[in-house]
Amino acid sequence: MHGRELRGLLHPFLLLLILERPGHGYDLIDRLEALGMPDVEPAHVYRVLRGLERDRSLISMWETAEPGPARRRYELTAKGRADLRSMIGRLAQLDQVIGACLRRSADAFARSRDGHRDPYAASHC
Repeated sequence: MHGRELRGLLHPFLLLLILERPGHGYDLIDRLEALGMPDVEPAHVYRVLRGLERDRSLISMWETAEPGPARRRYELTAKGRADLRSMIGRLAQLDQVIGACLRRSADAFARSRDGHRDPYAASHC
């Protein structure tokens, strides 16, 4: 998938990762990559995190106990947990629609291999 399609999934993915374990921005970016979202733009992740915080789905606090510069650590709120549940419900519905599309396309491609002509194929290509 391209970055544009996946960027729309940043909200639920970030909420899920923070539900699993609170973290700071670059930690979350690394975990997004492990989830299958490589090459996510850090600036975009931080914009989404700030938006989720403004929406009161997250809270953040400065973490200064570790060596190095202070980092903002994000935690899920009760509202964030409820938002994630709602998003997961919508993702489950989307999964069903995508699954149906994939099954139908597999059937259609299989039929076209069995000698059915593609009416949309250009004969002059």
